[in-house]
Amino acid sequence: MGPEVLADILRELPKRIDANLLVGPETSDDAAVYRISDEMALIVTVDFFTPMVDDPYLFGQIAAANALSDIYAMGGKPLLALNVACFPNCLPREDISGILRGGADKVIEAGALIGGGHTLQDDEPKYGLAAIGLVHPAAVLSNAAARPDDLLVLTKPLGTGVVNTAIKGGLAGEEAYRAAVEQMKMLNREAANVIKEVGAGACTDITGFGFLGHGAEMARASGVSMIIDSSSLPLLPEALAFARMGLLPAGAYDNRRFLEREVVFEPGVALEMQDILFDPQTSGGLFIAATPERAGEMVRKMRANGVREAAVVGRVVAADGYRIKVH
Repeated sequence: MGPEVLADILRELPKRIDANLLVGPETSDDAAVYRISDEMALIVTVDFFTPMVDDPYLFGQIAAANALSDIYAMGGKPLLALNVACFPNCLPREDISGILRGGADKVIEAGALIGGGHTLQDDEPKYGLAAIGLVHPAAVLSNAAARPDDLLVLTKPLGTGVVNTAIKGGLAGEEAYRAAVEQMKMLNREAANVIKEVGAGACTDITGFGFLGHGAEMARASGVSMIIDSSSLPLLPEALAFARMGLLPAGAYDNRRFLEREVVFEPGVALEMQDILFDPQTSGGLFIAATPERAGEMVRKMRANGVREAAVVGRVVAADGYRIKVH
């Protein structure tokens, strides 16, 4: 079952209308936002998954950074998180401790608190967070405010799914492994701080639905289309080579199948590049729509503040017969 099917089911569920629910399931956004006063709103999100690296501590860091990314994408600051975990009985105590320490350290790095959590017994380890953030109601970012003539900015390189597949197969070198790990465990905090300073129209983060999946959600929610320049996209080292070898996670095929009617590739876009664009990302970057003036300033300030791969990767146009066109 794909993300869009689940989103449709959520939209069909009975719900109580409340004007204080500023962001709900209608736009397939990154988190829910609920206004509790004229000056404050809560951002509420949850995300967890199975290990993509062997090191328990590193897995905990990556899973926590991934969950907290939703709060940054909505314009907020993380406040409180709860562990969500599934562990098999055979998992050594030191591995469980490593996962939870990794998550706790990443939450502390974000300036937030761990307040406990919930665990279940399961055959395969799973870990993540239910997290709460704060944002001023007037400063909420969503994926529904991209406008024609906006430029599109991406803050982290693509290819984590492909590289992780190569790592599991023992085919990735030290450079590819190190680059993927550094990107996955990096908080989107610095990028989010620049967005707050400069201003943006719309924002989302790139995770399991891939670059094109989350981009299509933004285009759909905003009632626009997008044109992506594939040559401008930041990519992890060796990601294209691994994709060319067919080292694709199952989610890449699922994403392509769900999106094939919404995405147009112009002649000359290589198959391996297409695969990278469908590749499910783990703790990916922020994807932002902003006016040309703000987008340029945003990229300059992000690079100066450690977000070295930030780049303008496309533009927003009036709605056409596609969600996204890639050239």
